[in-house]
Amino acid sequence: MSSLADRLAAARQGSGDAAADPAAPGTADGAAPAAGEPGTPAPGASSAAAVAANRRTPAAEPRRRLSAQQGDRIEELKSSVHTELLKQLGPHLYDADMDSDELDQRVRAVLADVLSAQDRPLSSSDRQRVTQEISDDILGYGPIEPFLRDPDVSEVMVNGHKDIWLERGGKLVPADAHFADEAHLRRTIDKIVSRIGRRVDESSPMVDARLPDGSRVNAVVPPLAVDGSALTIRKFAADPLTALDLISFGSLTPQTCDFLEACIRGRLNVIVSGGTGAGKTTTLNVLSSFIPGDERIVTIEDAAELQLKQDHVVRLESRPANIEGKGAVSIRDLVKNSLRMRPDRVIVGEVRDASALDMLQAMNTGHDGSICTLHSNGPRDTLSRMETMVLMAGMDLPMRAIREQVASAVDLIVHQSRLKDGSRRITHITEVERMEGDVITLQDIFVYDNSLGFDANGRSLGRLRPTGLRPKFLEKMAHSNVTVDPMIFATDRM
Repeated sequence: MSSLADRLAAARQGSGDAAADPAAPGTADGAAPAAGEPGTPAPGASSAAAVAANRRTPAAEPRRRLSAQQGDRIEELKSSVHTELLKQLGPHLYDADMDSDELDQRVRAVLADVLSAQDRPLSSSDRQRVTQEISDDILGYGPIEPFLRDPDVSEVMVNGHKDIWLERGGKLVPADAHFADEAHLRRTIDKIVSRIGRRVDESSPMVDARLPDGSRVNAVVPPLAVDGSALTIRKFAADPLTALDLISFGSLTPQTCDFLEACIRGRLNVIVSGGTGAGKTTTLNVLSSFIPGDERIVTIEDAAELQLKQDHVVRLESRPANIEGKGAVSIRDLVKNSLRMRPDRVIVGEVRDASALDMLQAMNTGHDGSICTLHSNGPRDTLSRMETMVLMAGMDLPMRAIREQVASAVDLIVHQSRLKDGSRRITHITEVERMEGDVITLQDIFVYDNSLGFDANGRSLGRLRPTGLRPKFLEKMAHSNVTVDPMIFATDRM
């Protein structure tokens, strides 16, 4: 068999002959050479294509092998540098007294020394890549750290160490990143939850936590997570969204924003409802921003994520049981305790259990202006869920008594939905009126109008519109010296 050099020479000779003689073998007017002859094209193929193939094919495989070897070398280098870095820094990485900027500088200084001591030289791009990835792993959260810094990413979902998904613009997209192995992912989860004094292991395989910026974290580890640990991070903007942001996004109109601000200042009890990821907490933050600065606010959450700007705010956070199964403090315990703290407003991040009974009690015992969120499919379902959660308290109360409590306590339901296009919109602003027989009557004040359809990009063109009905609680608001322009409820207003 001829050598590679002989085959390339033959191909070049064939190409030169074809250019000199139009009737040469391998051209349209000449006879085709025998198939399989070294350096000759297949029947019907041009000589130029054959030459290009001969030039391209032998070199492609070595390049792929070289690229794979380079990738393996980078991974091996990262592992050795990472180990050496841990040896040199040791307990400084977990020193609570060390400032984060000082720790960052020390890590990068040691990292530069370790890399310069490597016997194998690195290109500047490879050095920069290794430095960034190791810094992310030591100081941040490994391969998901770049996505946590990306302002366009609203949620990060890890389904096992090889599978990472992101939410961008309300749509799910796969991420071009992965953890090294399951142990790497577990170390990252432990780093997150240990910073707020929580733990996750086989005896306690589910945990809710938060990042320092308030982003919400949920982690589930084996044996509950069958295909490897699952980590979900719902990011919170460093600068929380305001009412003007919701108006620019189309979630609110200026008229509905003015109305909701009046409702909060008028000390109405409000429930923000909606599905998972519908934006309830963001709306709760915006509504809370309307509370006057001279009132005492007590917030109660599973993982503290509300970002209130008032001066007089007391933040409470529930606590899970310890490794012995003791010491748990539930949302219900905190709601009960908050009533002894002289609050003007009680804000509960999410009502999901028997704490609903205590929340109703708070609303009915002089703590007007309280706000909470809960999961539901619509305003009517919100009341049904509230009734069900009150029954979870174990009280043998007749249904009519529960509904009377709900109708007396709750003034307004703000329902939010995530639409098909990924946008989050307030779809109902509904008044809770009174009992008629055994049924609580509701009255929609503003409803989302879907009749405008969608634009060319599939984005909804709908918006909140008034129904023309005036709420009955305007008189209650007047007792707090808050009035509303009646024209807000006119149906012809946009």
